[in-house]
Parts: sequence; structure tokens; C-alpha cells
Amino acid sequence: MINHFSQIDVRASGSRRGFLFLMEQAHSVRADTRCVTQQACRKGWKVDVKATDKRIGVVVGGGNGIGAACCRLMAERGWKVVVADLDEGSAKAVSEEIGAHACAVDIRDHDAVERLAADIESDVGPVHALVVAAAAFQDRCTAFEATTDQFRNVFAVNSEAVFALDRAFGKAMVRRRSGSIVNMASAVVYGSSPVHAYGASKAAVVSLTRTLAVEWGRAGVRVNSVSPGSTLVERQLTRKSDPRFTTDPIGTSALGRKVLPREVAEGVEFLASDRASAITGIDLLIDGGFVPASMWGFYGGVPAAEDP
Repeated sequence: MINHFSQIDVRASGSRRGFLFLMEQAHSVRADTRCVTQQACRKGWKVDVKATDKRIGVVVGGGNGIGAACCRLMAERGWKVVVADLDEGSAKAVSEEIGAHACAVDIRDHDAVERLAADIESDVGPVHALVVAAAAFQDRCTAFEATTDQFRNVFAVNSEAVFALDRAFGKAMVRRRSGSIVNMASAVVYGSSPVHAYGASKAAVVSLTRTLAVEWGRAGVRVNSVSPGSTLVERQLTRKSDPRFTTDPIGTSALGRKVLPREVAEGVEFLASDRASAITGIDLLIDGGFVPASMWGFYGGVPAAEDP
């Protein structure tokens, strides 16, 4: 068990009874910084928590795009980050930039996923947060053009691998009665689109997230998902247009712009952290208002900014 008592500075306004209460709680079987702080606050005592030990966050798909943005932000916020990616070179590049650990993994190999979780727990330490940002994309097509292999390949990464990762890392979290998982879904789940496999696979992520949130909730493990809208990742910056869209998403969003990777990372890091300690089973939509504005096309489009 990790002893967090050295991280707690108790100022109980001269109350010896309050100090003894915290001492007793800190040495209980399942005491950790969070439960001691919550119980002390309910009794009206002031508790300062000084996190001297960095919490470990694993970002799968952290070698590029939104995953890399999550790695950078989490490192800035004091996390001890492990960057995992299919592309070992990309994982190492991000890890060297932020001073993190790096490892390569093919998440379609569920045995490799189990080894990854075990190795990180053994070599790096107990994982507090798992972020699953890896994804497989597809170009738009009709139902008649879509192939069975396409569905299998997309679902293997976007759905089956997410379940394998959540289960592999969730085992230790459940045993420790503490942990947070953030899965990456997509704004596409809030409507319909001609990316049949991708949309269905991301809808499966939202459903899986809610199921695990309830199944593991009493064990102290939170599970949430984030649904980004059109995001300015590297691959969008290097090409003039996105083959998935026939119109520019900028014109159909409430904010009139695309989302930045760091803006998605802000939501991910929040849900991963204890600042979201009462939030589980939700899907956080970060799309610049694309989904809320979807019906405005019937009324002439999203209005321009005007002074009242």
C-alpha cells in the first residue's frame, strides 16, 4: 500500500481531537489522501494536501494528435506520463520532449495490452489514470461501398482494443479502489454520418464507458469519455481539405472555428484528475458547438456576432 500520510499537512485549528482523527484515518486499511481529506472537510477542519508523489498517467495513442496534446498537458500539470503508441518513434519523440516514459504497443493484440499494463505497474508504478486516445479512421462511403474488413479493422482499434485496455488497467485500479479512465469517443455519435464503421465504433465506446462506470464505481474507479469535434491535429494542418467533409465544419459550428488539440486535452486531464472526483459515466462533448448548431441550417445558418 502507498502511504500518503507524509503528504498531508493538518491544521485542525488547535483541535487535538481532529489531529487524532486524521492519524487514525491515515493508518486505516484503505486510507489515502483523498478519503482523509474528504472526511476532514466534512468535519470542518482545514487540510492542505501537498502532492509530493507524481501520479502516473498512461496515454495510449500519445504519439500524435490529441493523444500527444494530452501527454504535454498532463506533464505540465505534474503527472508522471507514460506515452504508448503503435509508432515507437513518435512515442519516443513526445516522451523526450516532456520527460516521460515511452513504449510501443499494438493494441489490437490483447495479450500485448495485458503485458503493457503489467509492465507499467511493475516498472513505473501504480497507474492512477488511463487515457485511450488511439483511433482508426475511415473515409466517407456508402453502405454498399463499406466492406466487412473495413468494419473489422476499425472496430478492432476503436472498440475491442478500448475494452482490452480498460480491462487490463482497470484490474489494478479496482484492487486499489482508486483510478480514472478516459476513453476517446467522437462528436459523430451525436448524429448520423457516412462513416459507418467509425461512427458505430465510437458509439460503442460511449456505451462501454457507461457500463464500466457503473460496474467499477463502488470500487472507486471512474470511467468517462470525451467526444471531440473537428480538431486541428497535424494531419489536418498538412492538407487543404478533409475527405470526410464536403463542407467546412467551421461554418456550421457555434464558435465558428475548429477545436484545438489542447482544448480537448483540457477536458481529458480534468476528467482524469481528482478535480472530477464525483464525475463518472459521462461523455464530454468538446466540439466548438458543432452539435448544438446542427439545426441552424434550417434557419439561415449560425448568426454572426452582433452587438445587442
